[in-house]
Amino acid sequence: MNEAIARLRQFRDDRDWKQFHNPKDLSLALSIEAAELLELFLWKSPDQADIGKVKEELADVIAYALLLADSYELDVEQIVLDKIALNEKKYPISKAKGTAKKYTEL
Repeated sequence: MNEAIARLRQFRDDRDWKQFHNPKDLSLALSIEAAELLELFLWKSPDQADIGKVKEELADVIAYALLLADSYELDVEQIVLDKIALNEKKYPISKAKGTAKKYTEL
C-alpha cells in the first residue's frame, strides 16, 4: 500500500492538485466514484457487468479513499484492522453467521 500511496501523492503533486484534495472534496469524489461503480451494475446481473470498467471505477474509489486517509495521516491497514475488531464484537459468529441482519437486530 505504501507504494500505491506514494504514487498517488506523486501523481497529484506533479499536477499541483493538492490544493483541490482537501478532506471534504476527497470525500465527495469518493462518493461520486462509488456511484459510477454502482452504475455499472444497474439493471444487470453481477455477471453482466464489464469487469474492465469495474476495475477502473474500483481503482478510482480506492485511490480517493487512500488519499483521504493520507490527508489525515491515517494508517490504512490499522484502521481496517480496528474496524474488523469492532465488527467482530458487533457481529459475533454465534449470532451473525448466515444472516444479513444488522447488529441491532441480532
